[in-house]
Order: sequence, then C-alpha cells, then structure tokens
Amino acid sequence: MQPEPTAELRHCTVEAPAGRLHLVEQGTGALVLLVHGFPESWYSWRHQLPALAAAGYRAVAIDVRGYGRSSKPAATEAYRMLDLVEDNVAVVRALGEDSAVVVGHDWGSNIAATSALLHPEVFRAVGLLSVPYAPPGGPRPTDIFDQIGGAEQEFYVSYFQKPGRAEAEIEPDVRGWLAGFYAALSADTMAAQGEPDPHFVARGGGRLRDRFPTRVLPAWLSEDDLDVYAGEFERTGLTGALNRYRNMDRDWEDLAPYRRAPIKQPSLFIGGALDASTTWMADAIDDFPTTLPGLSAAHLLDGCGHWIQQERPDEVNRLLTDWLGTLQG
Repeated sequence: MQPEPTAELRHCTVEAPAGRLHLVEQGTGALVLLVHGFPESWYSWRHQLPALAAAGYRAVAIDVRGYGRSSKPAATEAYRMLDLVEDNVAVVRALGEDSAVVVGHDWGSNIAATSALLHPEVFRAVGLLSVPYAPPGGPRPTDIFDQIGGAEQEFYVSYFQKPGRAEAEIEPDVRGWLAGFYAALSADTMAAQGEPDPHFVARGGGRLRDRFPTRVLPAWLSEDDLDVYAGEFERTGLTGALNRYRNMDRDWEDLAPYRRAPIKQPSLFIGGALDASTTWMADAIDDFPTTLPGLSAAHLLDGCGHWIQQERPDEVNRLLTDWLGTLQG
C-alpha cells in the first residue's frame, strides 16, 4: 500500500436504505469505515482521514442517517439499529468493496459493533472508541434508565425519549447548546468532582444545559469547528439525531436473538479515562475476554474525556494505524 499524504477529501453521496448517505473519503487501499456519534458528523473524523490515507488506507467517514447531508427519514422507528447496520453494508457495497474495517465513536461504536456482530462477512474487524461493547440482552433499556436518576433527577437518555422535548431546549440556540455539551464531556472543561452531573436534568422542568459549562470551549474545538457542527444542525434540526435514543427498546427486541453474543473478529478499544462511558461501563470492559475474544488491545487514555479522537488525535491515530497494520488483507 502506498501512502497518500497529500490526497484530498472527496465528498459524495451513495444510495442506501436511508435514501442517500453522504460520505467523505481520503486515500486508497483497504477500506476503513468511520462512524460518528451524537451530536456530531463526518467532521468528527477530520484528524483521522488524512492520517489513515497517509498510512495507505481508503478512509471513509459517513454522515449517519438523520445527520448532515444524509437523508433524514421522518418516522422515529426508521432509526433502529438494524437499519443503521444495513446503511453501513450499503456503503461498503456502493464503494465497490467486499469488506471493510469499521470504526465507531460514541453511538457510532454501538453501530460499528452491531455491524460486525450481524455481518461478519462484511466487517472483518471492528474498532470501538469511547463506548465499550456490551452484548445484547438484559432488562429493557428504558426501564434501566428510568431508575438511574432517582426521585430528583432524570437521566439524559430518558430526557431524550419524548419527541420534541429535547428539541425544544436545543434548537432555539443550537450553537450555544453544542458548545456547552462538548465542553461538559471534555477533559479540560468538564465539571469538577462533586459538581452537578451534566448527564442528568432536574425533574420538574430542568434542562441539560443548566449544568453545562458556559462561555468556554475545550482546547480541541475552535470557533470554526463549532461553526461546522452548528451549521449542520441548524439546517437539519436535532430530531434525526435524537431518534437514535428513541429506538433503544426496539433495538432490544430486534437483537434478542443475539443475546450475550460475542464479536469474534479482530477488535480494538480506545477510551478516555475521564469519560463517563468508560467508568459507568467498567464491567463491560472487564468482560472483554468473553465478549471480544479477538481483542488486540484495550487502551484507556489518561486525562482524556469523551471526544477521544478529537481530544487526542495523534495518539488515537497511532493506535488505529498500528492496529490496522496487524490485520490481514
């Protein structure tokens, strides 16, 4: 594989079950599909695209359905995990490839993991950032989330369930809300220990943004970067993105046949030591020998928050390219 350090970004759309999916690619070689999380876009992988291209890979970052320039189906149930997995398969096929390595962050980690679980013939390896793999199963998700906050607080996933509720908070000031949300989960701007947790809202009329940092951006996020994210969501609204959360019970039913199923392909996990996703799901990380038997390594980056590939791009790029280099094909 010959590196392409000066290859330019290429934008295109492809046909998929969603209608169309927008993607950005750079480089040539074995396909690496990059799947973002909430509330982001293909732009979350801006540091990885050139690094992977330079290492000799065809790096492709998509806008997940409901985001950016991809189609935004109207029905809430159109955002169930099974549909997002089929979108990923369609991208691989549309690009003329038989297989790909899939790498995801945040919700994209779940989408990547489920893609590998359901279609091992397409996704030959899987990289998971920030959110560890936990096999399908257990109690109904919304029942769990309803119990987390207790009598005085409501967990953010529960807050997102009712259509229109979170949108009413976010959409009057998309840019300000995104700035606060990104800052709340970034290592250099997150709340100090003992301060109110931004993953919860006060019951009886609270808002998530009530607990966000104000008038501060994390070091990884420039004003121009924030403009890119805000511009996309000001145009599309947040409903498509939030509908992912509104399908968790449907996913639980759809994936029941895969209860406790491991992902057997080669895998990699990278998380931030200060990220709630890794601390809350520490048991899932401990279970990796059973749930990810093909795991190459699990890395926890000290002093890193949730937006791992943007907070620590050089380190994540090195870990990704080193791992990709160990794969066959």
